[in-house]
Amino acid sequence: MVYKTRIADWPLDDRPREKLFSLGTDALSDAELLAIILRVGIQHRSAVDLARYILQECGGFRGIAKMDVQDMTAVKGIGKAKAAQIKAAIAIGKRLAQQTNNFGERITSSQDIFDLYHLKYRDLKRENFSVIFLTSRHKIISEKVLFEGSVAESLVSIREVIREILANGAVSVIFLHNHPSGEVTPSDADYAITKKLVAACKTVDVLVIDHVIIGDGVFYSFADDHLI
Repeated sequence: MVYKTRIADWPLDDRPREKLFSLGTDALSDAELLAIILRVGIQHRSAVDLARYILQECGGFRGIAKMDVQDMTAVKGIGKAKAAQIKAAIAIGKRLAQQTNNFGERITSSQDIFDLYHLKYRDLKRENFSVIFLTSRHKIISEKVLFEGSVAESLVSIREVIREILANGAVSVIFLHNHPSGEVTPSDADYAITKKLVAACKTVDVLVIDHVIIGDGVFYSFADDHLI
């Protein structure tokens, strides 16, 4: 039996695009979804075969999300064009998950914060420090990344944080940052900057609800530990 590597040679029911049209995206495997993005395979590998290989080599979509284009092109069968297509698709998925903008969502717990923002922060390679601006009823006005890099007193400007809080008309706030290592134990700098931010916010009558650190599937809440 001759093995057919061209998707065009497959029965219609086995072709990813036709399967998507007839059954919807939920019926497709990860490899089939990726194959639609790739469009074509390479010699001796159909797009689906190549997609399976890429997912295995990269550690699935999560692994791909953590890789840069240079890392991806080191995988056999991925050139710059395919790397760009894959990274663009991953970015679209992430932005879609975030584009509700969470405006008007009411925060009732640290778990709410994690559920709303972990997709955005969990795979970042550098620390990002953000402020979630809230109404008096703890409903989200907006969220903004203010600083990128290690969350240290030398980087996070208290003056800039307060300026942004007042500019957004926030009555209460939540501070949020990620740990690229995946671990969420606060550093000495995390404790120090949290204490300074809480004190500074009190001077302008803004309530700090929490400071949440997001890791790989886990989070740490200063409020839950009664440190705010």
